[in-house]
Amino acid sequence: MIVVDTSVWISVLRYPESAHAATLSALLDADEVALPAPVRSELLMGTSGQSRTRLAAALSALPVLYPTEATWHRLDAWAAHARQQGASFGLVDLLIGVLAEELGALVWSLDGDFTRLGALKLVQPFR
Repeated sequence: MIVVDTSVWISVLRYPESAHAATLSALLDADEVALPAPVRSELLMGTSGQSRTRLAAALSALPVLYPTEATWHRLDAWAAHARQQGASFGLVDLLIGVLAEELGALVWSLDGDFTRLGALKLVQPFR
């Protein structure tokens, strides 16, 4: 399973003929994509009107990952670990990473923070 970050979705929506779009299409066809709730929210907040309606309908076909109480505890531990290593991350990126880790999924992102999370062995990047 692959958790796809907002950065990838935005790239695909802007450039539907790109290599990223082809890869995402193949993953979607193979039912390999999971959608963290914060990514879903970010995408829908960034669109309006008919585009938002179409996007919401398309995203509804994907399994959505929601945080639990255990998710928040793990996020706190990750944040503490990162601080000990001299790093810090935004709440949404940590949440996406923890949700992916709970699922045993890889994370596909174009955001450098996920590269740094991978270097700390907190996420497994999709390449």
